[in-house]
Amino acid sequence: MHAAFRKALAAGVAVGVATLGVACSSDGSGSASAGSGGTKLSFQLNFPPGGSNAGFAAALEEGYYKAVGLDVTIVPGTGSSLTAQMVASGQASIGYADSTATAQLIAKQAPLSVLATVYQSNPNAVLALPGSGIRSVSDLKGKKVGTPVPSSQATMLPLFLSANGLSAKDVDLVNLAPTSLVQSLLQHRVDAILGSTDAYQVQLEQQNAGQLFVAPFATNGVPTVSTSIFANKGWASSHANDVKAFVKASLQGWHFAATNPDKATADVNKLWGAKADKASGAELKAIIGSNLLCAGGAKFLGKAEPAQWAKTQDLLSQVGLLPKGIDPAKYYTYDYLPADLQPCPVK
Repeated sequence: MHAAFRKALAAGVAVGVATLGVACSSDGSGSASAGSGGTKLSFQLNFPPGGSNAGFAAALEEGYYKAVGLDVTIVPGTGSSLTAQMVASGQASIGYADSTATAQLIAKQAPLSVLATVYQSNPNAVLALPGSGIRSVSDLKGKKVGTPVPSSQATMLPLFLSANGLSAKDVDLVNLAPTSLVQSLLQHRVDAILGSTDAYQVQLEQQNAGQLFVAPFATNGVPTVSTSIFANKGWASSHANDVKAFVKASLQGWHFAATNPDKATADVNKLWGAKADKASGAELKAIIGSNLLCAGGAKFLGKAEPAQWAKTQDLLSQVGLLPKGIDPAKYYTYDYLPADLQPCPVK
């Protein structure tokens, strides 16, 4: 293990002890806690409050964390890469981030491990407006496709094209800031965009964009495992019972969100109030509708199968997001999953 990460591991354990022993409460950052009076644990999200983390809000507000003896504080984030770096460096002990960002650090000897995979596939998708002439992936040939830069999505686009008989030379790639993708499509500056089913598709639908063409990566050859609960390995080992309880309650929260989306959306709004994304309900329903929680042949909610990890390692190493030759089992552990996982599909 690299010396830098040996220091990070020690720091992570120290931070973990402090996290579990010191009270945390809601503050200006948007962090929120139910204040159950149990063992205190701080959980670092990847994004601000919204549909993409509704399962955790449900676990808090519906009392699942309290039932397993935890007083959980949920801390909003500003991106998967930063969250992964925070846990790797010991600034946080347990978090929620895209598995690509986490696996990239693990490949560099970071003391991290994925504990439970919530999004069994990435939400990436190519989106086009009605009237664009795009009715299939092959229709993208010769079209302008807006791609968010910088992003791992753009790096993965060649995999999507190749899986569907195209190459990057067959399309006119237009680099755009992520915040300008939707308007660029609506204003017909591009014919399609590389977005996602749980965010950009929702934004387009809420702006009455009509019947969209949607080609998800998950069902078009690029079903990489995505957003997951992960932790500092040393901290997780030294707090195993609390980590197992947290994972169990979190997955209960996600099952609740998948089967009671309106109530889970209310939980998001109750927990974060004005800080919650106004599109939370639509985002959650998009997550459920596009089967992100149980995609890629998943058998259980929260458990990405070894074959899914192997496929992820193979695909992402092809475009340099992960190094070649890594055993995918290095990225994850099943040690903290509950014995009574909810079977897929979630209904």
